[in-house]
Amino acid sequence: MGSLLEVIMINQQRLVDHFVDLVKIDSESGNEKAIATELATQLEAMNFTVHRLPVPEDLSNGFNLYARLEGTLPGSTVLSCHMDTVKPGIGIEPVIEGDIITSAGNTILGGDDKSGISAIIEAIRSIQADGKAHKTIEIAFTVFEEGGLRGSKVFDMSYITSPQALVFDSGGQIGKIITQAPGQQSIKVTITGRPAHAGLAPEEGINAMVVASEAITKMKLSRIDHETTANIGIVQGGQATNIVMPEMYIAAEARSLNDDKLAAQTAHMIDTFEAAAKAHGAEITIDSQRAYNAFTLEDSDPLVQSVIETFESIGIEPQTASTGGGSDANVFTAKGLKTVNLSTGMSKVHTTEEFIKISDMVKISDFIYAYLTR
Repeated sequence: MGSLLEVIMINQQRLVDHFVDLVKIDSESGNEKAIATELATQLEAMNFTVHRLPVPEDLSNGFNLYARLEGTLPGSTVLSCHMDTVKPGIGIEPVIEGDIITSAGNTILGGDDKSGISAIIEAIRSIQADGKAHKTIEIAFTVFEEGGLRGSKVFDMSYITSPQALVFDSGGQIGKIITQAPGQQSIKVTITGRPAHAGLAPEEGINAMVVASEAITKMKLSRIDHETTANIGIVQGGQATNIVMPEMYIAAEARSLNDDKLAAQTAHMIDTFEAAAKAHGAEITIDSQRAYNAFTLEDSDPLVQSVIETFESIGIEPQTASTGGGSDANVFTAKGLKTVNLSTGMSKVHTTEEFIKISDMVKISDFIYAYLTR
């Protein structure tokens, strides 16, 4: 262990400078052209063969990014992150205080997922500076991960030759290995009632809000069990207080680590909406779509074992875990690419209080260096 620790010389200042530069590039979902172009240029300068993979114009003004660097050690691995951020992510001003990087407080930081991108690139730059032999490296950077994993769904997998991938898109302590993540069902409901004057003839109307309220009060939501959750996220409707609400739109979701439980929760939600609509004489349309599938890898899986051994070799305690969130790992797994999701130490993501520790960014960079050169 000692000798391996000695040869890993991550350039912390270069890592931090690069991360700061990346988070300053606006890249809210759908607006990834600038960040994708910059990363393509950087990877080409590092002698990668780079392919700018087109995506539908209504998805992004940018492109998915595939890059490849041949190695001399046996084996190959895909390293993956997403390039987009959630809102508010325009004009990010990173603030460094000791070991902590935050935003100025009016935006997110963008460590989700630019901490992963900067760690990957710093590890490879350090490997090249040290002249170390490494495995073949494949890079898969995606657009529009936030809000549906949409970039990975259209990623051209024909470029990828490795049988395995590491996604760097999770929080928690360094060493956390996500080996189980839920599937998600998207449920979009439109309830159509009947308008009427709320003061003169309310009994002639059918209030879509009343229908929705009755359904939702009878619905199992929030934490269903240790594997399953459900949520009503968007409710839109109404024209004026003197009109019985004629229509309401509701967007909901269900998630579970267990496919049977996900199917059962989805059916329960749909049945409850339909029963309420029928009871009030309202019309209802429901669009139920699988957003992404669950995945599970056993701790004994060779990919998981290789990650565990690498963490241990640099003195970091590994821990396999399940998560309630989806990532590109779900999509890549469904496409036949065995994938785990690793923590970069990002904290309070999707909020203006987001932060990351510099020491954690160094540790995950150390891991990538060790994994590629083992």
